Amino acid sequence: MADHEQGNKRRHPRAPLSLLVQYRFNSFDDFLAEYSVNISQSGMFIRTDTPSEEGAIIFLQFALADGSKLIEGMGRVVRVNPPGVAGRVAGMGVEFLNFDPESMALIEEICAARLAQSGPRN
Repeated sequence: MADHEQGNKRRHPRAPLSLLVQYRFNSFDDFLAEYSVNISQSGMFIRTDTPSEEGAIIFLQFALADGSKLIEGMGRVVRVNPPGVAGRVAGMGVEFLNFDPESMALIEEICAARLAQSGPRN
C-alpha cells in the first residue's frame, strides 16, 4: 500500500541522520546550531527546544560528515513539535525550498546511503 493510502503525507522516505545543522530565521539573526534527527529528499527534522513557528522561512547550512562539502539553501518550517510532549522529539520539520542542483544531488546521495544502511522511517 502506498504511503498516501495509509494517511502518510510524506513524498519521500526519511532516513535517520544526526548531523549538526546551522540555521537562521533572517539575515539579522546569528546562526543557531542544532542536530538533525532525520532527512529525506524533501526536508529534514531538526531537534530543538526553541522551534520557529510553522510557515517561517529559514536559511540552512550543513556539511557532509567529513566536512568536504557545504550544503546550504532555504527551507520552510512545516511542522513543530513543542518541547515537553511525551513520546515526541521537540523540534521542527523543515521542507527544502531553494537549494542549488549540486546541494540537492548531495542530499539525494545522503538519503540513498542512509536508507541503504538502516531502511526508511515513517
